[in-house]
Amino acid sequence: MVNRMKLIDRWALMNNTSKENIAEHSHSVAVIAHALALIGNKKFGKNYDEQRVCLLALFHDTTEVITGDMPTPVKYYNDDIKNVYKDIEKTAGERLLSMLPEEFREDYKPFFEQQEEDKELWKLVKAADKISALIKCIEEHRMGNLEFEKALESQEKLIDEIELDEVKYFKKEFLPSYYLTLDEHTK
Repeated sequence: MVNRMKLIDRWALMNNTSKENIAEHSHSVAVIAHALALIGNKKFGKNYDEQRVCLLALFHDTTEVITGDMPTPVKYYNDDIKNVYKDIEKTAGERLLSMLPEEFREDYKPFFEQQEEDKELWKLVKAADKISALIKCIEEHRMGNLEFEKALESQEKLIDEIELDEVKYFKKEFLPSYYLTLDEHTK
């Protein structure tokens, strides 16, 4: 079932110059979450487990192989819908866990049921998820896709509102490069 992540497209309500599926997105989130953990450890004296945050990020949208990718404006339209969707995600996670042989379920459980000891890592995954969405908006906007203009503004604002030093550092040091062309990168 996890292999089906490549079949679930993101941004389904918008015209895309380049399709993105949840497998690609999860890879992006894992790379960014790893970077945020390293930044936290090296720049801010944190003690994040960089490898574990990668695993959490890789699995963060796995339930969508059952639920599909619910567009953000729908998923967060109001508290009722948000709460029902959380229940649906929980049920999907339980369903995926039940597909595993019994001896592996506890090993995969933290990817579907957030554990208290992973609380700080999940904050990094959530931030990385938002940064990944911003990067998608930047890429689409750079390709002249005006469909993403408002989404870009919205995602930039969301990143500005994240109160994590790691995100502020990433925004200052790494995010500007996503606005560059290949030639600008290599000069």
